[in-house]
Amino acid sequence: MYHVIGPRPTGSPFPGLYVSRADFARQLRWLSSHHYRAVTLHEVYEYWHGRLALPRKPIVLTFDDGYRGDFTIAHPLLKARGWPAVLNLEYAKLVHQDLTGPMIRSLLADDWELASHTLTHPDLTMIGPARLRVEVRRSRELLRRRFSVNVEFFCYPSGRFDRRVIGAVRAAGYLGATTTQPGLARRTTPFTLSRIRIEGSDGVRGLAAKLASAGA
Repeated sequence: MYHVIGPRPTGSPFPGLYVSRADFARQLRWLSSHHYRAVTLHEVYEYWHGRLALPRKPIVLTFDDGYRGDFTIAHPLLKARGWPAVLNLEYAKLVHQDLTGPMIRSLLADDWELASHTLTHPDLTMIGPARLRVEVRRSRELLRRRFSVNVEFFCYPSGRFDRRVIGAVRAAGYLGATTTQPGLARRTTPFTLSRIRIEGSDGVRGLAAKLASAGA
């Protein structure tokens, strides 16, 4: 789980969200040298259901929210390796052009997967049923219509969910959803998929330690 790839602004209230270009490039080199290969959530889902083979050490690289660095920094580094990623897009980021439509289409052309991260990134456990349906269902509809791709997965904003939220995600037609819970994703819990958070202070050593701790 990544957020912003790029320099951290001075005084940022969330410094851990920023991973430098240099650290990200080193992390990709380490993953490749240790025989990990990036795949999409769709490919994992197909594997779990016996319809696709995966590399020996598959890993899903997810980028939450939708920041310019996903396109300007992460994309070319991943493209050089022929690796896809998953963009968990908050629709407001597209409206405000943190990422533009052409940028996202370029990512999709290089096999990135598009997932919904709601319209406006609210705490879904704290909003009423009507707005919950809009944030969950409408975001999927808009992304599918605008980019003509399947949007099969959802990402809970700030990792906040409960039984009601999971029900809304299921009802909207998603196949699964990612959380901020640490660990490995499991077939048995498709709507509460765990992830390994990578922060700005981790570097290669922290990445390796977190993967080892999770048993990846």
